Amino acid sequence: MQKTRLKTAGIDHTVLHVKDLVRSKRFYIDVLGMTVNHEDATHAFLWCGNGQMVPLFQVPEGTVITPGNDMDHMALRMESGTYEEVKEYLERNGCTVSGRPGDDRCIYFDDPDGHRLQALYPGGQG
Repeated sequence: MQKTRLKTAGIDHTVLHVKDLVRSKRFYIDVLGMTVNHEDATHAFLWCGNGQMVPLFQVPEGTVITPGNDMDHMALRMESGTYEEVKEYLERNGCTVSGRPGDDRCIYFDDPDGHRLQALYPGGQG
């Protein structure tokens, strides 16, 4: 096993796609005991303990949610590293890194099976 330069400190959040935001939010709050961090008309970011969140993103009407499109991404907190260090390390290890509209210093990449991941480096934005 190769020694890695990055070390994951924990899961920051895992984004789930939902059909009915109100219904899903009620389930996660009333049944699972989560609390709202922040929300808007199509997104609800819910606290689930230890600084971790489960954001719910409502999909457009008519979208069918099936395994494979039910999760948007999982964000991992890195213990150390700058944007440049984390990006360079991932690219050196075969990952294609992308940002998001309006935030090119956001680090998104895919695992070998195509799951979308986000690396949150210390001092970086979520």
